[in-house]
Amino acid sequence: MSELGEKRKLGTRCLCLLLEKMLDEGYEPMMGKDGLKHMKNSLHFEGLAWDIDLTKDGEYLKGTEDHQIFGEFWEGLNSDCRWGGRFSDGNHYSVTYQGRK
Repeated sequence: MSELGEKRKLGTRCLCLLLEKMLDEGYEPMMGKDGLKHMKNSLHFEGLAWDIDLTKDGEYLKGTEDHQIFGEFWEGLNSDCRWGGRFSDGNHYSVTYQGRK
């Protein structure tokens, strides 16, 4: 399998664990409309990045700090997992590929 394919499999496994953690903590994650707003060369376009919106108790949570515990969890899953909170994009979760995060 290609490097991109292997990275997509890694991302999928990690994404399942992340979403499960969010749900277990009482949050309701929503996948963003990634393909509609990202450049062709972005990791979103490659299937290696996801924007995840959060709600809890009916409230939409849009701050980077709302994602902090999940971003740190994500980063701990694999050395290729990157959280956008490190660069002012709190709801962004990605897997590195060809130097991009």
